[in-house]
Amino acid sequence: MERRQQLQTWLTQEFPGRPFELAPASADASFRRYFRITFQDDGSTLIAMDAPPPKEDCRPFLQVAEIFGATGIHVPQVIRQNVEQGFLVLSDLGSQTYLDVLNAENAPHLYADALGSLICLQAGSTPGVLPEYSREKLMQELELFPVWYVARHKGVKLTEQQTEQLYEVFDQILDINLSEPKVFVHRDFHARNLMATTPNPGVLDFQDAVYGPMSYDLASLLKDAYIHWEEDFVLDMLARYWETARSVGLPVREDFAEFHRDFEWMGVQRHIKVLGIFARLYHRDGKDGYLKDMPLVLHYLRKTCERYQPLKPLLRLLEQLEPTITDVGYSF
Repeated sequence: MERRQQLQTWLTQEFPGRPFELAPASADASFRRYFRITFQDDGSTLIAMDAPPPKEDCRPFLQVAEIFGATGIHVPQVIRQNVEQGFLVLSDLGSQTYLDVLNAENAPHLYADALGSLICLQAGSTPGVLPEYSREKLMQELELFPVWYVARHKGVKLTEQQTEQLYEVFDQILDINLSEPKVFVHRDFHARNLMATTPNPGVLDFQDAVYGPMSYDLASLLKDAYIHWEEDFVLDMLARYWETARSVGLPVREDFAEFHRDFEWMGVQRHIKVLGIFARLYHRDGKDGYLKDMPLVLHYLRKTCERYQPLKPLLRLLEQLEPTITDVGYSF
């Protein structure tokens, strides 16, 4: 309540003579909160971000908003900022996420827009602007799995042999991930962070962007932890992306089979990380809302591990930890 009062006071100073109402807009897995500002004089709206220091730093958001905006994708405009207090005022991209509106009929259109936006972002990539998605960083993400999912969430202590085999798998995953061409990477390019708006889509939650493997955002989008699509639809979307990316000169693999393999192994890295993050959100931060999404993530991970022999040790571990495949969420 104290933070909200501070925000209210600051907004009153920034918009003198314009009474407004403040209502929760959304929250995410971090300490950031978002409020919708509705001005009483004309009914127009803006979004206020509350990023409380020292738990959050809104400067990366400001930096990436400028970088991504320059590529031509639709990101919020920064209207006001108070970095010291951790407050931003942004343009309002609406209240309907892709997750809210996706169905079997509109999915091809909405995903085509999302892939077009992603290609636009990647085509505008420049090395040395964003932090490198290094091997060290990717490995740190993978290590969330044994610490938070295996040990804390499942209560399993790995043997020395299992640990050795797991890290051998991790090294093989990263060898393939890091052999990919590099571009700007949003890192959470999925249905909860894409807004159904005009121009479509609006792109949110990009403050952790990096420069890294080309298929990362594709894996986030098409192997989404919050919504499941049948494999033929995913392959169709992936093929459309590949053809368009080649036509505009992006450095995608010449061979689609190799490109698809990159996509699959990037998905493995991401899903291993996500299982660790979801477990950490529950056990450390008291956020249980992500537990219901774990079965879908496990489903993706199992399916890919079944297809590639080097991933079989990971598959054996998953079968030990979670012998039964449960419901994988809603699917179209």
